[in-house]
Amino acid sequence: MSNIKVKVCGVSNPEMVKQLLKLELDFIGFIFYKKSPRYISNQIAQDLLSVDFGNTRPVCVYVNPTRDYVLETSSYFDNPILQFHGEEPESFCDSFNLEYWKAIRVKSSSSFSETLSYQSAEAILLENHKDGLYGGTGEAFDWSLIKDHDDQIKKIILSGGINIENVDNAIDTLPWCIDLNSGVESSIGKKDIELIIDILKNIKNEH
Repeated sequence: MSNIKVKVCGVSNPEMVKQLLKLELDFIGFIFYKKSPRYISNQIAQDLLSVDFGNTRPVCVYVNPTRDYVLETSSYFDNPILQFHGEEPESFCDSFNLEYWKAIRVKSSSSFSETLSYQSAEAILLENHKDGLYGGTGEAFDWSLIKDHDDQIKKIILSGGINIENVDNAIDTLPWCIDLNSGVESSIGKKDIELIIDILKNIKNEH
């Protein structure tokens, strides 16, 4: 039985949220970035005010947001985690009195040095680097790079193109958490509950 935590990110449908909560996921991510095909509007987020997340933590995902936007959108959830994907400095990320995760776009082994600038982060999310894109590339980076740096990073969240075919390799990197997004969709932005159930079985039954 694996103790790797699981997050499904990019959920924008309240009904899907309710289905995912039945699976007792560790985290569900909501993307507050208007350029994302998985963007969740304030109106939809308000619909979630009455939803009991139980032991599942909501994660609010941002790219270079204003302070007011973070305060407004994170207020829809009880005790959310903030996840930053842009060039936000540590002082900004750490100024909301909430746990935060910082995403690092991995291009080469030197990319990991960026983690040193976010000592207050609860966890570091590793994703594929693509020029001009913030997350959501749907592609994996060279996961073998992690082995040389895992002792420097307290909690690694592995993301980027993880699906049923490569999830075993993802598990082998021994991350703290696996972030599922495009790899569990039937079409862009539309989560597939069957794909999610199948991949969860792989993750939870490994090791």
